[in-house]
Amino acid sequence: MSGVFITATGTGVGKSFVAAGLVRALRRAGRGVAALKPVVSGYDPATAAASDPGILLAALGRAVTPETVADIAPWRFRAPLSPDMAARIEHRTVDVDAVTGFCRDRMAASAGMVVIEGVGGVMVPLDDRRTVLDWMTALGLPAVLVGGSYLGAISHALCALDVLLRHGVAVAALVVSETEGSSVTLADTIATITRFAAPVAVVALPRLDDAAVADPVFDRLAASL
Repeated sequence: MSGVFITATGTGVGKSFVAAGLVRALRRAGRGVAALKPVVSGYDPATAAASDPGILLAALGRAVTPETVADIAPWRFRAPLSPDMAARIEHRTVDVDAVTGFCRDRMAASAGMVVIEGVGGVMVPLDDRRTVLDWMTALGLPAVLVGGSYLGAISHALCALDVLLRHGVAVAALVVSETEGSSVTLADTIATITRFAAPVAVVALPRLDDAAVADPVFDRLAASL
């Protein structure tokens, strides 16, 4: 039983792209792999293929159907808000213990690596008391932290990294995904983060029109897990 948790400094920085890329890399290496997106907000069934669960299912080579989406993403909410807010709108709650148990059960049943994609950033609330960080610490898995290269991303990345390390989360890598139109170069962002993040590996992920060009980056990341 093994797994990795994909988390981020915030929303919209490429977490799903990294999770899907890692899934494809593990498959290319001939390793067994499953993927989960247990909690998702901003989910619209009409655009399921473009959703985070849909992207993971495509990486796994599985069809995107209501049944397969429900299989990997049981807690789905329509509003594009933090899960606690999105659930409240629907008069629901996120049972964090159930989410954790769901992940553990899937890992126990899997013979390969289970890639678990979180929701939003490290400190996004899941309910009135607990955050994604609590979910991560309960699972005890190594994490891949994804950040951007926009102005301000360095502080966001180092703050998230500090929180994870202080709470005993092993960080396998910090992936910096290039932000389109940023006034800061990816190279400068990587250089600065690397100075402060050592010994955590910092991985550059250039913005690419062809996702397959990033395959070597994900192959190296998969080999380190």
